Formats: sequence, structure tokens, C-alpha cells
Amino acid sequence: MNVDSLGEWKRSSHCGGLRAEDEGKEALLMGWVNARRDLGNLIFIDLRDRDGITQIVFDPLKESKSHEKAHILRNEWVIAVKGIVVKRLAGQEN
Repeated sequence: MNVDSLGEWKRSSHCGGLRAEDEGKEALLMGWVNARRDLGNLIFIDLRDRDGITQIVFDPLKESKSHEKAHILRNEWVIAVKGIVVKRLAGQEN
């Protein structure tokens, strides 16, 4: 197992706090892996904190190093992730 230091990372939002107006902005979230789905090329993580759940997408074409790390994640692991907020496509919202 490889553990990375958080260094100076500080949470920018809670999982339940992201809104449509956050689209395109960088967010740093921390929480528990609630669910993990590996669809071959893409890995989806439902990240949970006290305020809600946010879906995290690991795409090897956008960030191969993060995608490699996502392969070992399991339910209830505590992680921190940094990335750009993307709104779900119409019809795929919760």
C-alpha cells in the first residue's frame, strides 16, 4: 500500500455542498469511499462525508497517476481528492 501525505491540502467543500455554480472550479474533498465501480477504463468512487455523497471519476486519459491509485481503493477507506467539478449530464442527475 502507498500512502501519500496530505501536506498542505485543506478541504474546500463538503461532498453535499457542491452546486451547479461550482462547475469548472477546483475542489478538494475528503471522506470515506462509500462505493467503488470499476468499468474497465473508468473508475467511479462515491465519496461520502457528513454532508452527502459526491461521485468521483478516475479517467486514465485525463490523469493516469490518479487512475492507478484508484485501483486499490476499497469501501470505507478515507481519502482526499482534488479535481475539477463537472456537472452530470441531463438525465443522469440524482
